[in-house]
Amino acid sequence: MNDLVRSYLLPASNVFDTNAWIALGASIAIGLAALGGTTAQGRATAAALEGIARQPSASARIQTPMILGLALIESLVLFSWVIAFLLWNTIKI
Repeated sequence: MNDLVRSYLLPASNVFDTNAWIALGASIAIGLAALGGTTAQGRATAAALEGIARQPSASARIQTPMILGLALIESLVLFSWVIAFLLWNTIKI
């Protein structure tokens, strides 16, 4: 096994390794949250617009739950941002 593979299989050997894994975790968390949030918001909006296009008289009944759903999706993205920020602040240089 080469040294690069072995370094990933071993636990963190010092504080710098631990900080690197925390930084990587925070970066991946915010990236996945942004990707998942935008995908979910796009799909929810597309489905709501398709429903309104099929039945325009139901636009008020479709629009209100859609806005509530978008707000909840956005709150999950903000929660992941807070978690990533807290992880980032645990890094001691």
